[in-house]
Amino acid sequence: MAYGMIQLVPIIIVAAMFALFIFSGLRSRSSQSVDYGLSGSYTGRIGIGAGIASNWMSAASFLGLAGVFYLKGYFAMAYVVGWTGGYVLLLVLMATQIRRFGKFSTPDFVGFRYESDTARTLAALISIIISIIYCIAQFRGIALLVSWLFGIAYIPAVIVGTLLLVSHVVVSGAMGVVRNQKLHYFVLIITFILPLMLLTRKLGYFWILPQFGYGAAIGELQQQFGFNWSEPFGTTTLFEWLALCFTLMFGTAGLPHVLSRFYMVPGIRDARWGVVWGLFFIALIYWSAPAYGVLARLFEARNGLTLNATGADTADMIVLSAAGLGGLPLWAIGILAAGGMSAAFSASAGLLMTGSASFSYDIYPRLIRPDASERDKVFAAKGGFLILAAVVMTLTFQPWGMIAEIAAFAFALAGNTIFPAFLLGIWWPRANATGVISGMLAGLFISFAPLFIGDRLPFISQLFPFTSSAFIGVPLVITVMVCASLLTAPPSAAIRLFISREVHDYHEN
Repeated sequence: MAYGMIQLVPIIIVAAMFALFIFSGLRSRSSQSVDYGLSGSYTGRIGIGAGIASNWMSAASFLGLAGVFYLKGYFAMAYVVGWTGGYVLLLVLMATQIRRFGKFSTPDFVGFRYESDTARTLAALISIIISIIYCIAQFRGIALLVSWLFGIAYIPAVIVGTLLLVSHVVVSGAMGVVRNQKLHYFVLIITFILPLMLLTRKLGYFWILPQFGYGAAIGELQQQFGFNWSEPFGTTTLFEWLALCFTLMFGTAGLPHVLSRFYMVPGIRDARWGVVWGLFFIALIYWSAPAYGVLARLFEARNGLTLNATGADTADMIVLSAAGLGGLPLWAIGILAAGGMSAAFSASAGLLMTGSASFSYDIYPRLIRPDASERDKVFAAKGGFLILAAVVMTLTFQPWGMIAEIAAFAFALAGNTIFPAFLLGIWWPRANATGVISGMLAGLFISFAPLFIGDRLPFISQLFPFTSSAFIGVPLVITVMVCASLLTAPPSAAIRLFISREVHDYHEN
């Protein structure tokens, strides 16, 4: 594909897609604080599932996952197993119980369950940090796509992409973005799978279900070019694979913007079936992403091109590269670009709204302005959204790594902090405020330790890789929470009774 020049046809396709989103969003604008990232109208179980999938189908899923498969082969299966396994974990352990608590946000849950404003504020700050880190991955994907579409350098593309995202949210309105998430998903699933069907058909593979047909490409790579793509641990160790897999699993069950989907559903069965539908919609993408990485490798091998084993930008754009190397028409590549922009915009909007909601609902009226009205909270949320967008834009100027790797760090932080707080908060009534505060602080240290002291203490980086620290970190944090809780006073009888009767529906005879 040609870089450094304007891609007119793809730009028209992307513009038409966002015109559709804006038209849909204008029908659902809202100025109520309860709708600004905190709750929303019921949209049906399939709608909840599509909303979950849209929130989830970020640039990391649409672009980054294929890039990891392109570079590391089987190792990338840890992303698929971890991310999908996290939803199974969420379904089995937490989805129903979260709905029974009846709270609006992660900090709201923590503050109520542990009866502590300090714990609530700490959870809000962690939620904001997670949103910022995860958004950096999305902004990187947006910037790479904008760079390709308009033929501009990376840093100007970051600025242009940020302005486009903020404009999209401002025009559509907060509630419009939430309702648009269903439309976002069905657009991106079409834009992701249709070009893949065209590619596999052109190669003569089984194209009706290309998720199953690309296996022939793996065989051709091995037999004709000597590349064993499916070798389990050719470039890594079993520990690294398991660490990443479980970190992503724990992180999925601890991401604030994913958990927020269960606060707004009307019933317990809706929460459960929303996860089931969401997992199905997510799987459609995850079954397809490996195919792009494999086909890109195959096209390169056929054309005598050398694998770019160190180029993060090349890997993160491999979905579009595969379509270009496969000879697809420009309109088909434009459809892929539109899908990637949709995924990144939807996830970014959801993350920034979650972060701004944590500020306007959990920090601003409690620490800054106790007498804040509903209107004040709306302004605080909008201002927080813009500030977070500016912070993320600035941080995105630095190329921290591949899209999937940056996202994995956000998952590690969520797994080390939010997941244990919810897990013990739901299933162990003895957990108290001292325990959760100690545990979340320990989780913060574990998550950031490899970045700040890993060079001086190499064993820290070995035990807690920055993308995979929750594998050992979560058991340590749970241990800290349990010990700190047992050494201090138990929570009130009222909260323990609430957990027993309302959350677990247990009534003594």
